[in-house]
Amino acid sequence: MSIFDFFKRDKDKEKDKEKEEDKEKEQDKDKEQNKEQDEDKQQEEKEQDDQDKEQDKEKGQDKEKEQVKDKEQDVVKEQDYQDKEELQGKKSEQQTSNQHSSAQKLEDKKSEELTGQEKDSGLKESGLKEPGLKKPGVKEPDLKDSSLQEQLNKDENKSKPEKVEYQEKDEAERILQDEEDVEKGFFQRLKEGLARSRQGFVDKVSSVFSRSKIDEDFYEELEETLIQADVGVKATMDLISDLKQEVEEQEIIEPEELYQIFQEKIRNILGENDQVLKPWHDLKVLMIVGVNGSGKTTTIAKLAHRYQKQGKKVLLAAGDTFRAGAIDQIKEWGRRLDTDVISQNEGADAAAVAYDAVQAARSREADLLIVDTAGRLHTQKNLMEELKKVRRVIGREAGEEVVEVMLVVDATTGQNALNQAKIFNEAVSVDGITLTKLDGTARGGIVLAIKKELGLPIRLIGVGERAADLQDFDPDKFVEALFSSN
Repeated sequence: MSIFDFFKRDKDKEKDKEKEEDKEKEQDKDKEQNKEQDEDKQQEEKEQDDQDKEQDKEKGQDKEKEQVKDKEQDVVKEQDYQDKEELQGKKSEQQTSNQHSSAQKLEDKKSEELTGQEKDSGLKESGLKEPGLKKPGVKEPDLKDSSLQEQLNKDENKSKPEKVEYQEKDEAERILQDEEDVEKGFFQRLKEGLARSRQGFVDKVSSVFSRSKIDEDFYEELEETLIQADVGVKATMDLISDLKQEVEEQEIIEPEELYQIFQEKIRNILGENDQVLKPWHDLKVLMIVGVNGSGKTTTIAKLAHRYQKQGKKVLLAAGDTFRAGAIDQIKEWGRRLDTDVISQNEGADAAAVAYDAVQAARSREADLLIVDTAGRLHTQKNLMEELKKVRRVIGREAGEEVVEVMLVVDATTGQNALNQAKIFNEAVSVDGITLTKLDGTARGGIVLAIKKELGLPIRLIGVGERAADLQDFDPDKFVEALFSSN
């Protein structure tokens, strides 16, 4: 080896060493940057949590101030009302006294006109049996339109118990009516609940299959009918494609021959039965989500009633701290169901309510905890973030394996129900869907749209107002009831 080669080799080693050092420095620099980014992210999350807590605290303080102000106003109103009542009472007493005085004077005057003889014989002729009774024919003071009569009527009304109409009580009694108290059977109630869908959806589809032949016009009309029934684009296109394939393979000519196959295809889309809550031991937590007006509260009551009948100890959590009256509504259901309700003041942190509820469920050895949440539009990003927070707290405290999320959607909202399901599923990973108010829509195709486009299991359907009308979704029974001819 020449001296030149020797120096060249040493120089190459030095370059390699420098490259290695530069590489290590670059790696250290990247690690340092990643560390700084992680620290910045943690700091931002901490600041966001502090900000959320501060906002919740401010909301609670503002709410307490409003409540104090409302109480003060109520006291003032009550005092004004009492003063007004006292003034009216004094006035009425004075009018009553004057009227009695006038009546007494008139009676005395009539008595003076009678002679002693008339008085003696008058008792016998008039048929009066006791002294002191007024003689027939003697006109009494006309008090019909007087303030005295008004006062007497008022006193009479006061003496009667105050009649209060409990509309909510009547509604609750109807909802919680046991299945054995309802004359109609399960399948009959399902058929009646789907009557409007049968008339609006099935009847139109049936008319399409009554055409004389299968051609492009047939498929176009069927496609239009399915889209109008909220079946959804994906489910509609798949159904049309499957039917065309069946026609080609089986050489079907008459549309009526294809009708039964059409029903079978719908049944296949709906899939298999999916239990509402799979059998469990110890504690199970069911988190109910959905927009306002979808039927969340009523669904909670019906589910609580169902599992109580199965011997489960149920606990409710009033997690809707946003809507006015929501807490009282859940408490009232708890009273009627004879079950405890975990709650805080209106405006409180919903996640804090969820935390307290899980702890209470464990300490009271409850079998099922049903957590209500604030109804919110799926387009309100900040409220959806709050919902995610509630879900995280429940999962952390109770354990992810025991938590299930149930989305309640209103079938009458059509394709909007599908949009809701998509957003809520992205936010809190929905485990199952309760489709309410199916008895109130003529477009029952939304069942197919949700199942086909989202793949989410439909666990319950509401076909009436009673607890027995919230039924486990059975695809076979559903298709049979939907296409039933009577």
